[in-house]
Amino acid sequence: MIRLEEGVLCLRLAPQRRAEVRVLVTGGAGYIGSHMILALEERGYEVIVLDNLRSGHLDAVLAGKLVIGDVNDGRILQQIFSSRSVSAVLHFAGRIQVQESLARPDLYYTDNVEGTLTLLNAMARHRVGVLVLSSSAAVYGAPQESFINEGHPLHPLSPYGHSKSMAEQMTQDWGRAFDLRYSILRYFNAAGADPLARIGERHEPETHLIPNALRAAQQGSVLNLYGSDYATPDGTCIRDYIHVQDLVDGHLRALEYLLGGGDSNIVNLGGGKGTSNRMVIRTVEQVTGRKVAVSTRPRRPGDPAALVADISKAQALLDWCPQRSTIETIIADAWRWEQERMVALPITLLESSVNNL
Repeated sequence: MIRLEEGVLCLRLAPQRRAEVRVLVTGGAGYIGSHMILALEERGYEVIVLDNLRSGHLDAVLAGKLVIGDVNDGRILQQIFSSRSVSAVLHFAGRIQVQESLARPDLYYTDNVEGTLTLLNAMARHRVGVLVLSSSAAVYGAPQESFINEGHPLHPLSPYGHSKSMAEQMTQDWGRAFDLRYSILRYFNAAGADPLARIGERHEPETHLIPNALRAAQQGSVLNLYGSDYATPDGTCIRDYIHVQDLVDGHLRALEYLLGGGDSNIVNLGGGKGTSNRMVIRTVEQVTGRKVAVSTRPRRPGDPAALVADISKAQALLDWCPQRSTIETIIADAWRWEQERMVALPITLLESSVNNL
């Protein structure tokens, strides 16, 4: 049985501000990228956002200069790097759905692998020497330990995980060959929303548990719960949830560590504590005051029983510690965003209808 662990307590040490630094954020109209560009602007960075808006949202880009285009398009990268002096890149662009990757691996190797290759080649040509790479705990596969550290063997269970592992390997190879310093950040389960409810999580289709549970509570619909026979305390999957704001803070610290001359590194970013699917559902009910109807379904392929991060390296190297990653805070912030989003939705739909007349 895999037991749930208490969270890690630590103090926050604010990183130093870096002025007059231009940063390219790929996938900046997406969930994590849109939160990132807000944080970068607040720190005084000049931000260029590259997004094809396939899964991102134009109205989520609340900072920076947006270039609409694909990271797979070397011509657009050439234009960006040639016309502007870019100091660093934060690479979020790519596909993220495990189940989709099983059915359409071609999409994942094209966007996550070829896209990263195109970006790395453009950076090498233009001597952009700092990269923060968005990776995933999916590279680990089934855990061999209760807490996963960065030295855990890599055995991805899906094309999505394999594509992230390949992107990591390419980054390390380019680092050795082309004087590139990088930080590879392996996310666990990003969740939550901006505390001011300006932006939040809205994937289409939405496959993540917390937003789907909140929508089930809000709309009175049925939530599908995949797997109830895992070797865990309540039979459901255990995941390590990290608030998107804590995730962004980890990126900011990694960026500033590299800009300050720090060495390349690979770091886990998680909450450091496991939460089961049933615990998530109970917390959603407590936060919203509404019952969530659940339909139990068979396990999904590619889903390990538990993924919980050992975050000690991030704490030591980056002076980073999750501040908002209790499951209660994550769900409360996400719920505030869902309510704001539903209030704004009729206006958005009306504007869309007018524009299409």
